[in-house]
Amino acid sequence: MTQMLQARAGRITPAVERVAEKEGVSPEYIAGELAKGAIVIPANINHSNLDPCGVGRGLKTKINANIGTSPQFPEIEKELIKLRVAVEAGADAIMDLSTGGDIDACRKKIIRNCSVCFGTVPVYQAIVESREKYGNLVDMSADDLFRVIEKQAADGVDFITVHCGVTSEVVQRLRREGRITDIVSRGGAFLAGWMLHNERENPLFEQYDRLLEIALKYDVTLSLGDGLRPGCLADATDRAQVQELIILGELVERAWEQGVQVMVEGPGHMPLDQIQANIVLQKRLCKGAPFYVLGPLVTDVAPGYDHITSAIGGAIAASAGADFLCYVTPAEHLGLPSEQDVKEGIIAARIAGHAADIVKGIPGAWEWDAAMAKARKELDWENQCRLAIDPVKARDMRQEKNPGTLKECTMCGEFCAMKVIGEYLGTGIAGC
Repeated sequence: MTQMLQARAGRITPAVERVAEKEGVSPEYIAGELAKGAIVIPANINHSNLDPCGVGRGLKTKINANIGTSPQFPEIEKELIKLRVAVEAGADAIMDLSTGGDIDACRKKIIRNCSVCFGTVPVYQAIVESREKYGNLVDMSADDLFRVIEKQAADGVDFITVHCGVTSEVVQRLRREGRITDIVSRGGAFLAGWMLHNERENPLFEQYDRLLEIALKYDVTLSLGDGLRPGCLADATDRAQVQELIILGELVERAWEQGVQVMVEGPGHMPLDQIQANIVLQKRLCKGAPFYVLGPLVTDVAPGYDHITSAIGGAIAASAGADFLCYVTPAEHLGLPSEQDVKEGIIAARIAGHAADIVKGIPGAWEWDAAMAKARKELDWENQCRLAIDPVKARDMRQEKNPGTLKECTMCGEFCAMKVIGEYLGTGIAGC
């Protein structure tokens, strides 16, 4: 039985207990929201070393990191290093987006070494295998695609991105819309190309019940992908994007009817003033299902700094109700991310998520900042570094910028504002 079905049956599973412990809430709360679909616990029955996390209403904003090989960089060992870096930096989930080398071997090695929730986009492997088998992507059959989905589910994948809402109707609406960037989702583009060439409906939509059977069998959480997410600000919140979201909302309810866990993916590139409306729209159309967003990136002109553009959008999205942020690295739009890019992307997304958690009243969020404020007032550098979202960088920078045993920092030195006012308010620190 899936986590959702067990919650509906009144059972408190070990996964529910663990999520409740990590979140500082009751198991009954987790189970209640899980039963309704407002929380998911992606936990494949075959992912034996998983430390589960929950995504959804009333929980900490979660962060996903994408890793994976490419045809130009097929080395699995490099991706295992990125996995370690990502988990150490605080990622709650990892997605393997491999398209190069031995994809099966890469996925299996990552799962064996991955204690956090693990996801994939199965159509990537299906397309790679189609090119190898047929010499192109358009001769792929529905059975080819579903074989990959079942294989990945059997391997222990906790959640899969499936672009079920890229239907023939949506693709025609996209054509009439006249976008600048058309489709920037790889999965969405693959499926739309297949549909247009074969003049057939998307098999993930047409055979959605078949997909639900696999998800039910392994308790795979469906992440309904936004194949029509905007790839630039000018394309945001257009008819094609909204039409796909309407379809995804209907598919959410069909998944719930079968007891399958489901979340919904969202934009993408989007102006600041459209983000909150998009969150409200998703939550309304998808009946409160968890929302998983890429960014959103709030400007198109910052290649090399898109971890910042996405963190700005992510903070707004999460504070408005988004539950899960997919990190964006400095290498976005430029190339495959390095280990350092992975770390910077995660830290930027975690900052965005935590800023939102303070606003949402998530247990422990406000207290974390209050503890940092107290440590700063006391010029307690050890505690400041320990409480930092990136303790290693904070400690290294403190030592580099402040040689010797200076109590204050070299920015202010003896003119430290808190030291000076503390002397006159009587709240000074002993020894200062």
